[in-house]
Amino acid sequence: MRTALFSWLLARHYGGQFFLRIEDTDQARYVESGIEAQMEALRWLGLTWDEGPDVGGPYAPYTQSERLETYREHAEWLVAGDHAYLCYCSPQRLEEVRKAQQARKEPPRYDRHCRNFSPEERQAAEAQGARPVVRFKTPLDGETVTHDVLRGSVTFQNDTLDDFVLLKSDGYPTYHLAAQVDDHLMQTTHVLRGEEWLPSAPRHFLIYRAFGWEPPAFAHLSRILGPDRAKLSKRHGAHAALEYREQGYLPDAVVNFLALLGWSLDDHTEIIGRATLIRHFDLDRVLTNPAVFNAEKLLWMNGVYIREMPDDKLADDRGLLMRIIPLVKERIKLLSEIVDMADFFFMDGELDYDVETLLGKRYAGDAVGALEALDTAAERLEAVDAWGHEKLEAAVRPLAEELGVKTGDLFGVLRVAVTGKTATPPLFETMELLGQQRTLERLRRARERLRGQAPAAK
Repeated sequence: MRTALFSWLLARHYGGQFFLRIEDTDQARYVESGIEAQMEALRWLGLTWDEGPDVGGPYAPYTQSERLETYREHAEWLVAGDHAYLCYCSPQRLEEVRKAQQARKEPPRYDRHCRNFSPEERQAAEAQGARPVVRFKTPLDGETVTHDVLRGSVTFQNDTLDDFVLLKSDGYPTYHLAAQVDDHLMQTTHVLRGEEWLPSAPRHFLIYRAFGWEPPAFAHLSRILGPDRAKLSKRHGAHAALEYREQGYLPDAVVNFLALLGWSLDDHTEIIGRATLIRHFDLDRVLTNPAVFNAEKLLWMNGVYIREMPDDKLADDRGLLMRIIPLVKERIKLLSEIVDMADFFFMDGELDYDVETLLGKRYAGDAVGALEALDTAAERLEAVDAWGHEKLEAAVRPLAEELGVKTGDLFGVLRVAVTGKTATPPLFETMELLGQQRTLERLRRARERLRGQAPAAK
């Protein structure tokens, strides 16, 4: 979100176009709900896009899985021009090569086995049913000089680079090919991305050189660290953007906070409105030193924005209510029933329920069994990669059979743990709205109660 914000600010400052492209070509990691969550987070922060999959634009489609023919044509052009080649190596062979290199304490890389295959060797491989990938033919010597707006020229020795994959055997491109082709075709002028992509920059400059294209201006933004200078994680108070919305943070406060993670207006101003950010933002004040995430500063900043908000606007923040209503309106007959049905969404701290209610009929007198169920469910929920109700249900539903209990009994103890009630809106939609942090925190508190009833349980 910090990278998206900087890109948005740069486009708005110069009167350019900020566009959204869905890079979904890594099918092994593709999570549809994750895309929707990121788009919703961008909207919540006010980072509206001028072109994208939902609004169209002159370079549509903006979803890469809908542009596979374009990537195939460009990969074939590179092969025809001797800038790339077909590689028929099986995953098993590549693994053997990697292990041999590790045994020799060499950096793992492709050994260029197929780089100089003759037409006869290619025909033989294809006759055996091998499905090739397309690899870039990286120069074996010399150097590649990349330019970064923030860091200047960075030189890489070509003999340290491998022949990387451009097009996979399933017809999907890698980021190295797809992003560069799209950035050229979409006339992208500036690409902002994390500094973890800097080692890949020579690959991308080589691709531009092979096509004879002028590369866009690249800016590799610094990492964001925790206060202890370690890699940023949830233990530092960092969460997905939408979780801040669920916790009561204001989008303007989050935007202000993110803007100061690697950029500054001067050496003392901290509260900066959106219009001021747009007016003054430029890359010349973006720092290359790691930014430090301070959750307490974000909390303080949010308090400032709340105090500055007009009372009528503060009282009319109905975003959460609008998401709750569809879950409860089929279950109520009087408007006043909404309070009893949904008050737990607005509560902090301990929920008001007793252990007997938590245990229910199935686990009555079996605190150890209930504790095992909650412990295992919490572990699986923590591992969910995109916090949406479908993913949550898929992670937890199989647990009932594994524990030998009815699904309703398992869901019942989970429902009381996260809401304090035996009757609520749908469980997993409820967890989605509560957010990951609050859901897991309530499960933790419920397990602590059970441990008091089952001291022998681990």
